[in-house]
Amino acid sequence: KIEPPAFPDVETVDIGRGLSLILVRVPGSNGLYSFEGRSYLRQGPTTRIMPRDEYERRLVERLHAHRRWENEPAADCVTISDLDEEEILNTLENAIRWGRIEAPSKRDPESVLTGLELIRDGVLLNAAVALYGKTDRLKTLYPQLGIRLARFRGENRLADFSDNRQYWGHAFSVLRRAETFLLDHVPIAGKVVSGKMIREDRPLYPPRATREALANAICHRDYTIPGGAVAVAMYDNHLEITNPGALQFGITPEKLIQPHESRPWNPIIANVFYRAGVIERWGSGTLNILDWCEENKNPEPTWSVESGSVYVTFHPMTPEVSQEVTPQVERLLRVCEGELLREELQERVEISDRKYFRGHFLNPALEAGLIEMTIPDKPTSSKQKYRITKKGRKVLSKLGG
Repeated sequence: KIEPPAFPDVETVDIGRGLSLILVRVPGSNGLYSFEGRSYLRQGPTTRIMPRDEYERRLVERLHAHRRWENEPAADCVTISDLDEEEILNTLENAIRWGRIEAPSKRDPESVLTGLELIRDGVLLNAAVALYGKTDRLKTLYPQLGIRLARFRGENRLADFSDNRQYWGHAFSVLRRAETFLLDHVPIAGKVVSGKMIREDRPLYPPRATREALANAICHRDYTIPGGAVAVAMYDNHLEITNPGALQFGITPEKLIQPHESRPWNPIIANVFYRAGVIERWGSGTLNILDWCEENKNPEPTWSVESGSVYVTFHPMTPEVSQEVTPQVERLLRVCEGELLREELQERVEISDRKYFRGHFLNPALEAGLIEMTIPDKPTSSKQKYRITKKGRKVLSKLGG
């Protein structure tokens, strides 16, 4: 009635005064057991039927060492020509430079992939596609290899977008896309420190911490969800990085902020990221994130699991430390002298693309109250001009302008 069969060890232990205990030892190495086709949970004095989702989660964890998405063979039609060979060689060069791999005698893509355990018995693995897949035909086979990036004008997803981007690509590519997005949108506080000749810049969110969180999301995400994707959502008062999946192997949000054993859900992908220098040693990622946030004067980030996804939420620096201004807005403030037409401002910052100028220079400065319209009741007037506000002058002064 018990599956798989269990063979307990039974022993009698003498405890004195003519009394004995019967000691029963049951090995648990065979994984999930069922009795008459059902599995059970013991919680305190109560035994109850194990919920289906809990059973499936434990079953997947049990099989994880041998069977998981990343170490399954790639689709039959996928060949090395579908992969980004330049990125493969970049990984090798970075791994050698970091001292995380010895210089091999062969440097062709197939040999490198074999050394990284991305080819098994001559067959490409799914992990190779996740890390280096490039060709358009892979998009229909691997739709989950994407990233969603959004900047909301507000504090939740009910607000409108000021920027919304979606990309498909391999792990290294989407990581760079996300870093570029954050570079475009994360404000930088700048000030001239008394007694120093240089200005100190401090981003609203520490880039090393956000990069580590992005890399963790790529390494730990569940790739079996076809519509899943890593996501970055920036709001007025926080930043979220999300990956599809759950925390596994008993890890909880509380344990992530303490020293803990690292058991990446995709160890092959994580190992390649480690060798390439993208992530530090296993198990230190979340602790490094905490340290970098502290160094940057940010509150401690939080981790949570909601609706089948893992969230890491970053909170901005305290108001007395930060003055939100992007490099683009700073350039605009420095050229905003007197009252100027949009065309004149655009020419002064040397940006030819009007849409890009509005999205990254003009609108952010207006929303932050750093510049204002001369005809606010007619925002689309051909005679509309812009001038710096008192707040804008104060910010410019702090920036050393």
